[in-house]
Amino acid sequence: MHDILPAEISTWHRLERVVGEVLAQYGFREIRVPLLERTEVFKRAIGQATDVVEKEMYSFDDRNGDSLSLRPEGTAGVVRAALQNGLLYGAPERLWYRGPMFRHERPQKGRTRQFHQVGAEVFGAEGPDVDAELLAMGERIWARLGLDNVRLELNSLGNAAERAAYREALVAYMDRHRDALDEDSRQRLERNPLRILDSKLPEVQALLTEAPALMDFLGDESRAHFDGLREHLARLGIEYTVNPRLVRGLDYYCHAVFEWVTDDLGAQGTVCAGGRYDGLVELQGGKPWPATGFAMGLERLVALMELAGPPADESLHGYLVLAGDAAKNEGMALAERLRSAVPGLNLVCNAGQGSFKAQFRRADRSGAALALVLGEDEVRDRNVSVKFLREDGEQITLGWDETPAWLAAWLARRND
Repeated sequence: MHDILPAEISTWHRLERVVGEVLAQYGFREIRVPLLERTEVFKRAIGQATDVVEKEMYSFDDRNGDSLSLRPEGTAGVVRAALQNGLLYGAPERLWYRGPMFRHERPQKGRTRQFHQVGAEVFGAEGPDVDAELLAMGERIWARLGLDNVRLELNSLGNAAERAAYREALVAYMDRHRDALDEDSRQRLERNPLRILDSKLPEVQALLTEAPALMDFLGDESRAHFDGLREHLARLGIEYTVNPRLVRGLDYYCHAVFEWVTDDLGAQGTVCAGGRYDGLVELQGGKPWPATGFAMGLERLVALMELAGPPADESLHGYLVLAGDAAKNEGMALAERLRSAVPGLNLVCNAGQGSFKAQFRRADRSGAALALVLGEDEVRDRNVSVKFLREDGEQITLGWDETPAWLAAWLARRND
C-alpha cells in the first residue's frame, strides 16, 4: 500500500474532476458504499474459483463471528446497495462510485494492494446502445485528459450456456497439451479454464493459436448483441480491435466485454475495463435485471498523465508575502476578505517569520501562480502588489477594494 503525496495530488484532483464532470454529462449519479461487506457478497458475485476470491481478498471474522471482507472491487457492493435501497426495477439507473479497493497481490508499478477506482454502472438497459454509450463516455474522458496512448479492445463472452459449451471444448483441447502447461495454467484449467486465454506465457499463447474460439460458440442472440454494439461504435467513429482472447477476471461478466489498454505502462497495461453482467443482480438475490459498467484504475491513469513530466501544481493560486509588522497585522484579515470575495481562490498567507527574500522563496516552492505582496507602503496606501510567478507579466499594484474583482477575472481566464 502506498501514500499519495502532496506533489501528486494536483494530478489526482484533475483526474477526479474531469471524470466526475463527464459522468455528470451522461446523467450518472454518485453512490458511496462501505469499504467492508459480508464476504458472501463478493463470493457470490466474483466467483469461488477466481484468483480474487481464492487468493487476494482481505477477509476476517468480526466479533459476532461474521466473515467480512475489504472490497476487492466496487460492482458487487453497488448491486447489493441498489437492491437493498430499492433503486432497481424501474427506468434505467445510472450510478457511479469511487474509492479504494484492496487485493493481496504481488506489489509492482501500477499495482498495489490498496488501489483506487472510479466505476460506472447502468441497471435496467439490455440493448447494445447503452454499452456503446459507456464506451463513448470513456473515449470522452481520455480526450478531456489528453490521453491519446490508449486503445480499445472488445470481445463477447456470450451467455452462460454458450460459455459452458465453449469451456468444455477448451478444456478438451488443452487436456491434450497438459504436459506443455505450467502449474498455474493447469490449476486454471481445473478451476476457471477461460482464464488460460489471458496467460502472459509465450508457450501458452502459442498453444492457444489452434484452440477453439469463443466466437464460434455464440448463438444468434449473442451475435446480434455484439454486432449491434459494433454498428453503434462505427456510427460514433470509435476505433477498436476485436480481441478473441479477452476475458475478465470476475465470473459475473457476459456478452460484450472490453478493455482500454496502453503500451506505456509495461505489464500493467489495462487502465479501464468492464462489460455486461446481466446475471449479477439475480446472483445477489434479486430478480433478473440487465446491467453493464466499467471501472478505471486511477493509479495507472495518473501514471499515464505524468509520463510527459511532473505536472505543475495548479491548485494554489496565490501566496501572500508580508513584509513588516504592519503587514503582518493586516495580512491575515486581508487574506480572509479575499477568500470570501473570490469563490474558488486558494491563497496561502505567510506564517511565522521570514525575510522578504525568504518569503519569496517559499512562494516559489509552494507552486503558487501569484505572489501578493503586502509591505509597509502597501498597508499605508491600502494597496497590494501582484507579481506573476509562473507566467510573463508586469508586476501591478491594486487597491484593496479592486483586488477581488481582478483576482476573480484572472481566475476565470485561468480556468477556461
